[in-house]
Amino acid sequence: MNYDVIVIGSGPGGYVAAIRASQLGLKTAVVERESLGGICLNWGCIPTKALLKSGQVFEYINHAAEYGIKIEGKAEADFDAIVKRSRGIADGMSKGVQFLMKKNKIEVIKGFGKLKGQGKVEVKAENGEATEHTARHIILATGGRSRELPNLKQDGQKVIGYRQAMVLPRQPKSMVVVGSGAIGIEFANFYNNIGTKVTVVEYLDNIVPLEDEEVSKSLARILKKQGINIMTGSTVESVDTSGELCKVNVKTAGGNEVLEAEIVLSAVGVATNLEGIGLEETGVKFEKGKVLVDDYYRTNIEGIYAIGDIVKGQALAHVASAEGITCVEKIAGQHPEPIDYNNIPGCTYCQPEVASVGYTEKAAREAGYELKIGKFPFSASGKASAAGTKDGFIKLIFDAKYGELLGAHMLGANVTEMIAEIVAIRKLETTGHELIKTIHPHPTMSEAIMEAAAAAYDEVIHL
Repeated sequence: MNYDVIVIGSGPGGYVAAIRASQLGLKTAVVERESLGGICLNWGCIPTKALLKSGQVFEYINHAAEYGIKIEGKAEADFDAIVKRSRGIADGMSKGVQFLMKKNKIEVIKGFGKLKGQGKVEVKAENGEATEHTARHIILATGGRSRELPNLKQDGQKVIGYRQAMVLPRQPKSMVVVGSGAIGIEFANFYNNIGTKVTVVEYLDNIVPLEDEEVSKSLARILKKQGINIMTGSTVESVDTSGELCKVNVKTAGGNEVLEAEIVLSAVGVATNLEGIGLEETGVKFEKGKVLVDDYYRTNIEGIYAIGDIVKGQALAHVASAEGITCVEKIAGQHPEPIDYNNIPGCTYCQPEVASVGYTEKAAREAGYELKIGKFPFSASGKASAAGTKDGFIKLIFDAKYGELLGAHMLGANVTEMIAEIVAIRKLETTGHELIKTIHPHPTMSEAIMEAAAAAYDEVIHL
């Protein structure tokens, strides 16, 4: 065998798996057809956060007077410069992964990887030349792409996916965003902040529909106040792109409406990259676009594994990384603990941010728990008042019987930096009373977690 491990795909699942494999003494190679770092580093997590930061800075400037700062003249968003900054940050991160590959003595094989049987990978380069490589263990980490709906075909010009949304040649004056998950809401927030007229169309009754209902409804009110038009319980039936503006036919509870916009952004989820990678020929089982694996990411074929977006579970970068580490540690003969998919934090980086983990209130009640619920609004937080970021709240859901923290739901500034505390608390099975007695620094946004826990047990001080 040429290698102990070959990883097909270098996203946050693939490159992390490769590095961990190398650390454990396994001779490792990574196959990548595009840029190292995959979608997350190049076209997802990182560049979108750069765009959002530019939008936030622009928003700060426009409200500088509220902080006692005078600015002469009107600030303008330089769209080209914003995009250039975002692309520069993504390029820098990809170069960082290149460095990590060299540091860990991982060979990078450029091209499209395909299973050619047990222990064999064919890699086809851009020039069409094919090479074959062998390994005792092959990890599939091919990730996903923007999902297309039959009635919302992407042409890359007027009807676009998230990749085009990051590098448009000019800022559109108007945009319809179809789908209100993390991708849709983040782009809606960014473009609205820099002056684009944005409408969000969501099929379900609430935006960010995987979140707790209170968070969804509160975020919708805040985004509407910011100027975003939100249409829930609505479906895009068709898009006419023949004219200068797109005509978007939307079916609502009250009848059909036609929206006009320069750009339609399809943000209706992710499709997995399973085509052409040799699953059928090798006999690897998959179902509904997901490779079937066990708790350690082994497929039904010995020596072939799958991680990340192409297996069931949350399609998130940090999940893919954790799966990659668990997978290679098991390969190396260690005894990793299977991942608890009910303790995975989810984050949406709009302003204000959304972060959550565990049960929603509705799911906890449906599971039969008797609940104690504590909420603390940031309007009562000294740090939030000083920062001018009073929107949002912390909501904690406890099992009334044993004090277990079942779920946490956060809406507010920087809450994506605070959710890890809750993940650790749940991992350690910390009770509500222990959390109340955990002294948090003052003044911070994070002390709202302690206050929310106290509110659940009628011990809250600052409400």
